Amino acid sequence: MSPSFDLNPVERIGVGAVGEPGRRQFFLRVSGAGEEVVLACEKFHVQGLLTRIEELLESHGFGSETESRVRGVPAEPGPTLWRIGELGLGYHEGKAMFIIVARELIQSGEDEAAPDPAIARFWATAEQLRGFAGQAQGVLEGGRATCPRCGLALDPSGHPCPAANGLRPIF
Repeated sequence: MSPSFDLNPVERIGVGAVGEPGRRQFFLRVSGAGEEVVLACEKFHVQGLLTRIEELLESHGFGSETESRVRGVPAEPGPTLWRIGELGLGYHEGKAMFIIVARELIQSGEDEAAPDPAIARFWATAEQLRGFAGQAQGVLEGGRATCPRCGLALDPSGHPCPAANGLRPIF
């Protein structure tokens, strides 16, 4: 059984990636209360979290300030404790803090009983989320170029673009 965490508040939160574009492995690195947590995740987790950060900052009157964010350096890799299966973000009115909740990915066979997934809760301020969003956006931009027609990632050999009905490779 993997360990669960509740870091309230976080001191630092960041995302990083290792490997070549197109084959990168992403991770979330969080520290607080003398603990350092590194969790493996997918690119779509980071993209979804960025979208949700902007929505929540705006809806709670903090303003998203998307364009003015400074791109920070990627978080340093480290040994991951477990892989994220679900990642969400909410706002706690009473504490006036945002909470990132990560649930462990559980892969079990058909004959096995699935264990309870580990859960990590990371409490952060609006300013910490803004910094994280800028830093994470910089990590995402370090990947493959995107197709100007459909927005999908381009491989060095191009890709069959859905906007062109997949008939012509786009380079």
